Amino acid sequence: MTAPDATRPKARRGRPGYDLDSLLTVVVAVFNERGYDGTSMEDLSARLGIGKSSIYHHVGSKEELLGRALDRALDALFAITTEPAVAEGRAIDRLERLVRRAIEVLAAELPYVTLLLRVRGNTPTEQRALERRREFDRFVSELVARAVSDGDLRPDIDPGLTSRLLFGAVNSVIEWYRPERGAHAAEVADAMVKMVFDGLRAG
Repeated sequence: MTAPDATRPKARRGRPGYDLDSLLTVVVAVFNERGYDGTSMEDLSARLGIGKSSIYHHVGSKEELLGRALDRALDALFAITTEPAVAEGRAIDRLERLVRRAIEVLAAELPYVTLLLRVRGNTPTEQRALERRREFDRFVSELVARAVSDGDLRPDIDPGLTSRLLFGAVNSVIEWYRPERGAHAAEVADAMVKMVFDGLRAG
């Protein structure tokens, strides 16, 4: 996993009303609505109902807010890779567990993962996030290749294509998953695993 950015300033103590987590919740909602480039500090100040100086008690810049939000999503995804059921065992079982847990993380951190998946690399912070995403993608690709080598996944589909299709399907959940509509993350994960792996497993 990529080491944390040692140059990023530590969060400062904020004024009453918002801590960093609650402030980020609002900020990420605005970024997702307006786009990062289309959001100004004035926009954030208006939505939060506090002055810009109060925001600067927490962070040094708008880009630092973006970085902290993206790191929250990426850290949650990378934490999956160190879980025993994903780090050890037969590749096909590890891959299924990875997909299931990725959907659960997506559901739990939906606004943050949505922001991550919309990153295009327009700033240094976005470029770092994209590199970490590529690192996660490589982890998935290696698991797929190992499962093919073990004879558990179909060998007639390129492993790189399989991994892209697999997480393309997982990532598409951000477009329609809304927990308030009654869908449960576990149900979504069960359906995804059944649908995808029934088609991918070697016959």
